[in-house]
Amino acid sequence: MNYSAVDSKILSAGSVPPLALSLIAPTYNERDRLAELAQAVFSAYRAAGLYGELVVVDDNSPDGTGQLADDLATKYPVRVVHRAGKLGLGTAVVEGFNAATAPIVGVIDADLSHPPDIIPRMFAVMRQHAADVVIGSRYIGGGGTRDWELSRLAMSKFACLLARGLTPVRDATSGLFLIRRELARAVTISAGGFKICLELLIRSQPSRVIEVPYVFVGRTAGESKMHLKEVTGYLAQLRDLHRFRRAHGGRSPEYRALSTRELDLA
Repeated sequence: MNYSAVDSKILSAGSVPPLALSLIAPTYNERDRLAELAQAVFSAYRAAGLYGELVVVDDNSPDGTGQLADDLATKYPVRVVHRAGKLGLGTAVVEGFNAATAPIVGVIDADLSHPPDIIPRMFAVMRQHAADVVIGSRYIGGGGTRDWELSRLAMSKFACLLARGLTPVRDATSGLFLIRRELARAVTISAGGFKICLELLIRSQPSRVIEVPYVFVGRTAGESKMHLKEVTGYLAQLRDLHRFRRAHGGRSPEYRALSTRELDLA
């Protein structure tokens, strides 16, 4: 792993400090945006004096995303996991968690739908509030969406509404979040689709959860991964999580939604 991209403020006496954060980016045909993502993530890390890595989990993309990830690993602290085929987002995230070495792990979309510059602030919130999970939220004050079809926005909001019977989190289907690695690794994840955040919120039983606002930007490159089968899969996931909650009990986590101002002060 090449550390030439790490800000000199983070390194001292020629030694490499322990990683603070491992950010997982599952990929399938994301060659058009992956280099831009890596540059943005490590620029955000440097600006915040945060030492972190990017874990790219590629599902054997036919467009050469995996090879590009290997090339980026010669320039940045990038770890690459190559998988045999298109095995699903949920399992890709799990493999990323297993490959990660930092005590805090996170997930971000590879297509820049999520703003990389929010990651250090989410990390600061996690430390300041001793949170177990910090979620980037479209559906609290200060959050929102841009360049997204109304049908998908309505579907997303409805999915979050259905999840309110399980968690107080407003954007439980978010694909942008940080979680303590020991919690992420301690549970068996059964969701193979998009709602890995909801799965972790229920099965890991965190004590403290915080939502922070961000603006989701609709995809402008590549193709959407949302399909009808995700809808039926999500309904099955809700059923299974309700069963898990009834079988294991457990109290709801301490929950707080931060304002944009509070996030900016982190």
